[in-house]
Amino acid sequence: MQMPRMLRQLMHRRIVMVSALVLLVIAVLAIGAPLFASIDPNDTAVLERLKAPSAEHLLGTDELGRDLYSRIVHGARYSLAIAALTALGAVIAGTVLGLMAGFFRRLDAPLMRVVDAMMSFPDILLAIALVAILGPSLVNTVLALVLVYTPRVARVVRASTLVVRELLFVEAVRALGVRTSRILWRHILPNLMSPILVQVSFIFAYAILAEAGLSFLGVGVPPEIPTWGTMVAGSQQYAHQAFWVVLFPGLAIIFTALSLQLLGDGVRDLLDPKLKKGA
Repeated sequence: MQMPRMLRQLMHRRIVMVSALVLLVIAVLAIGAPLFASIDPNDTAVLERLKAPSAEHLLGTDELGRDLYSRIVHGARYSLAIAALTALGAVIAGTVLGLMAGFFRRLDAPLMRVVDAMMSFPDILLAIALVAILGPSLVNTVLALVLVYTPRVARVVRASTLVVRELLFVEAVRALGVRTSRILWRHILPNLMSPILVQVSFIFAYAILAEAGLSFLGVGVPPEIPTWGTMVAGSQQYAHQAFWVVLFPGLAIIFTALSLQLLGDGVRDLLDPKLKKGA
């Protein structure tokens, strides 16, 4: 009953519903890319280069004559996949670290010192350094972003674990001799799902922006992979001739990241009792 009630409350928030609708449209386009964009995104036509938006090419063409609409729709698959894998990896790793640091007092100080050290660097600079070490590729970009955003999740999970472990029901199961692993995964972790879900939406948005930033700087995903970031990076020198080559991929990045942020804010406001009391 709790989840349907939460969904009904979210549906009453217009900005959240608009954000969810935008994300749904983008996800459907990405999943059904061959149906919604039948033109091969890598087909070149030099004679059609830098054509303005028209009935034949809805969003125009890029510097190689490739259909921009098709590239953005197909590129959504790569951009969303990178962001999803980053969010999944960071949440799994951060949750494990946060649980260990929050529940086991002897692990708290050393783990948090490592987390604090990683968070002392700006996200994009740390990501650039990690990709420079690992080498530019899709897998290494995801791995670097996972390492960058894992400390964020770890700190949130640790803080929540410190609170939950002192609650009476946890003390009761510990007194009954329940195994530590069972306490962590069956009694503590379910009570951390609210902050974890919020972090998923935020990290998803951060990862889309970070991938675009890394690609723009030439240290992220290789140019032959059509992510939204590589499209902006590859076409920036032609922006003064054909503004649409950077405008439309940029708008895709902005709308997706903004929708994720607004959706995450809505979920956080709904799940945080302090915010609900203050509303």
